[in-house]
Amino acid sequence: VGYLVQEAGYRLGGNIDLSGTKFSDIPNGFGALTAISPVGLAQIFAFIGILETTIMKDVTGTNEFVGDFRNMNPEGGLDFGWDTFDEETKLEKRAIELNNGRAAQMGILALMVHEQLGVSLLPQ
Repeated sequence: VGYLVQEAGYRLGGNIDLSGTKFSDIPNGFGALTAISPVGLAQIFAFIGILETTIMKDVTGTNEFVGDFRNMNPEGGLDFGWDTFDEETKLEKRAIELNNGRAAQMGILALMVHEQLGVSLLPQ
């Protein structure tokens, strides 16, 4: 959705860096990779790395499956009732989530291909 929102012309107000580059000055898609400074890209990747190595991980080693982050909070803050489902419902919900993720990946891949081909993403 973010890709399409930017393509439609909606941007954050203000500056993306201290040198005065505005969010509206950054192009969409692949063009943004060359418009953002290398230090800015390093910040983005460092932030993602910190999230991956410190926050988005199995804290206690008691996860049921890969991606089970319910144990991040000792009080079970991210549970949302998962433990109330029977095993069949859990498998169904996990399959639905995996399929939604796959569909999202295919969608963004299609947007990236259209951008490289020079095809407009939004109707004129």
